[in-house]
Amino acid sequence: MKYNYLKYLPFLIMSYMLMAFIWWAILLFGKNEEIFSVRKENIELKRKLNGDLPILSENEMTAFDQINDRYHRQRLMIYGEAAVFCLTLIIGIWLIYRAHNKEIKAANQQKNFLLSITHELKSPITSIKLALETFLNRNLNDSQVKSLSKGALVESNRLDLLVNDLLLSAKIEDGYKLEIETFNLSELLKGIIQNFEKSHSDVELKTSFEEKILVSADAQGMNIILSNLMENAAKYNFSERKKIQIGMSQKDKWIHLEVADNGSGILESERKNVFKKFYRLGEEHTRKTKGTGLGLYIVHEIVKSHGGRIEIKSNQPKGTRFLLALPIIASKSA
Repeated sequence: MKYNYLKYLPFLIMSYMLMAFIWWAILLFGKNEEIFSVRKENIELKRKLNGDLPILSENEMTAFDQINDRYHRQRLMIYGEAAVFCLTLIIGIWLIYRAHNKEIKAANQQKNFLLSITHELKSPITSIKLALETFLNRNLNDSQVKSLSKGALVESNRLDLLVNDLLLSAKIEDGYKLEIETFNLSELLKGIIQNFEKSHSDVELKTSFEEKILVSADAQGMNIILSNLMENAAKYNFSERKKIQIGMSQKDKWIHLEVADNGSGILESERKNVFKKFYRLGEEHTRKTKGTGLGLYIVHEIVKSHGGRIEIKSNQPKGTRFLLALPIIASKSA
């Protein structure tokens, strides 16, 4: 409640300053008019003392012109100071308003992150705990043991990925350090696809890539890029028949990678935002999907560290396409 009152304080101060300036400007205009009138009266008084000649003398005309010029300069000065003050005040209000909105946005993102991370940590821990309690309290046959063990392993892998994402996002803040090595990216992708198919039996996966693409890059980083894009394509796909297409090819000194899905897609206005840290569409308490808003942020930062680029386009007839271009040889100084 205290915060709700304090957030309006800068605007109240600005309003007071504006009203004070308006009053100050009125007083200045009034004083300028008074001085102009007094000086004109002085000229008229001198003329009366000199016999009130019908035609102004040269000296009187010069004095009157000086008074008139000074009067108009004073008015222009007041107008100029008023314009500068009002412009400064408007800029100040705009900066305060922008900072206020950023603070609210950051607070909402932090709230959403805390809600999501609580759920993301609690859910796999609860599942693993339930599996262990079932092992202890019941006599299970081999198929039941295998099923529970597989579920617990999936949840433990999910928990491991979450912790790794949190640690990696913290490292990225100081700049992602590339560990350059030469390896077959096609073999790495094959392994990722095999693991993905085991945990996503409901996804129809189509792949198209060359058998041997040698790269000099960060193997862990490439693993994270490919895994996160595939997981993201499955997570945000609510179609009855989920489809994901993966294509990878080499052209000159670049690797071109595409991950496409048939989900609901991403609005063009939101495509830059999804690469921001903790950014997720919608409110945490109404969102159906799991996650922390770190996956695409990490992907973007690792791609950038490799000297590559990533963009989002619409898939046809529906869905999203992530298009990546990565150099075959990444610089260690990237």
